[in-house]
Amino acid sequence: MPLLGVNVDHVATIRQARYRSGPGGSSGYGEPDVVPAAAAAVRGGAECITVHLREDRRHVIDRDVELVRASCHVKFNLEMAGTPEMQAIALRQRVDQVTLVPEGRQEVTTEGGLAVAGRIEHWKKFLAPLKAAGIVTSAFITPEPEQAAAAAEAGFDAIEIHTGAFAHAWTDRTGAGGAAYQQAREAFVHCVRDFSHVLRIHAGHALNYENTQDLLSLPGARSDIRELHIGHSIVARAVFVGMEQAVREMKRLVG
Repeated sequence: MPLLGVNVDHVATIRQARYRSGPGGSSGYGEPDVVPAAAAAVRGGAECITVHLREDRRHVIDRDVELVRASCHVKFNLEMAGTPEMQAIALRQRVDQVTLVPEGRQEVTTEGGLAVAGRIEHWKKFLAPLKAAGIVTSAFITPEPEQAAAAAEAGFDAIEIHTGAFAHAWTDRTGAGGAAYQQAREAFVHCVRDFSHVLRIHAGHALNYENTQDLLSLPGARSDIRELHIGHSIVARAVFVGMEQAVREMKRLVG
């Protein structure tokens, strides 16, 4: 049964919509504050908290990473680009896990998978100090065998399978998108089946209260997926019911 990881980035997105130019609001850094949001997620049943510190600090800022890391006593997962700056922050904050993702300055959220194939030696060197510090290393990849195999060879401990294709096709699964939906399901199942014996399997991107159960019904999903990482859908639900309740509802779906 997978652990539920909650990504609180979009709490920061709401804050930065008003306070992009600098500190302000009741917390001194603007509102809503990521730190109590993460604490509420833990009270709701989150077993992992994820923040993505982007190079341009478009939502989560360094202060958020430091304070969430210090205050939330569950697994702390830092999503980050594979840069020396981010590597240094992960080491300084002694995070539990890093998930390496590609970054595009124009995207709202991470849309593609990390290119591991063809860069195995690069990633081996980049991971070495993180692994020496006892940090779990994960690669956010599309469900392609060549990327998963390269992640294993590079020394990643885990892969987070990008579920965007599955989630997007799910919305039109009974219509014209039926073939894409089946293809996305098969790609996911094959990746889990073929690599769960050599890598920890995580999954995330565009998962919500409707499609998550369908994903978990796939062969091997509940038994072999170690972590599900869900953010936007939970933050959106929290607007109406609060973060703690929104996480609790998702936790019931995950099991």
